Amino acid sequence: MRTQHPSTPGRVLITAGAAGIGKVLAQSFIDNGYRVHICDVDSDTLEASLTANPGLTGSVADVGDPAQVDELFAAVRESLGGLDVLINNAGIAGPTAPVEAISNAEWRETLAVDLDGPFFCCRAAVPLLRESKAACIINISSNAGLLGFPYRLPYAVSKWALIGMTKTLAMELGPAGIRVNALCPGSVSGQRIDNVMQRDARQQGVSVDDIRRLYTRQTSLRCFVEPEDVAAMALFLASTAGCRISGQAIGVDGHTEGLSNFQE
Repeated sequence: MRTQHPSTPGRVLITAGAAGIGKVLAQSFIDNGYRVHICDVDSDTLEASLTANPGLTGSVADVGDPAQVDELFAAVRESLGGLDVLINNAGIAGPTAPVEAISNAEWRETLAVDLDGPFFCCRAAVPLLRESKAACIINISSNAGLLGFPYRLPYAVSKWALIGMTKTLAMELGPAGIRVNALCPGSVSGQRIDNVMQRDARQQGVSVDDIRRLYTRQTSLRCFVEPEDVAAMALFLASTAGCRISGQAIGVDGHTEGLSNFQE
């Protein structure tokens, strides 16, 4: 196995990199000298990010569509000339509902983005990563990938499966010097978690403030996570400081004690 000690920061692809956690990830890697390509399903949001940051390159892509992933990686080859770090950040929250109320379409949509997408991207990325001297894959899972999550079945299933993918690929790709890890954030401040809490409040018949207090009490540190917290850990894993870390599911969540709801 080759030693991973890059002399300079490398080339990064971040899926869903135009907003939320992905946008903060992209800016953090750029600020630390990396060349960054992002994709996003929303063309307007992508264009706004590219306009605001001329050093960034990007593509419109739905990672749940293998043909679009192939086009994405053709753009990555053209813009970056190779790849050192893949961050599978794209994901959707899926439905908030009891199992008997989840439709086939909701189930498939959630798994298509949250599980199929990382698979398609890993499959396309590995030939490029094999050529890197400091290759790593960082999968953005969730604390829902470590614990059960009532009324969020498709999301929890996809995030558990992503950890299985992480550990299996770490074993498979380790001899080629490719490290694979998963980050498991808790509730990350921003519009996405605000939308999730509104759906949870409607489902459980309580106020949004009640849901926010519930989410906060579920962590030992009684806090939400900031996108910058996730970005800092991703930077560490991609750096020489993290060059011996692989196959791990790392919580960035203030230590989640359990995921519960008001209907227990």
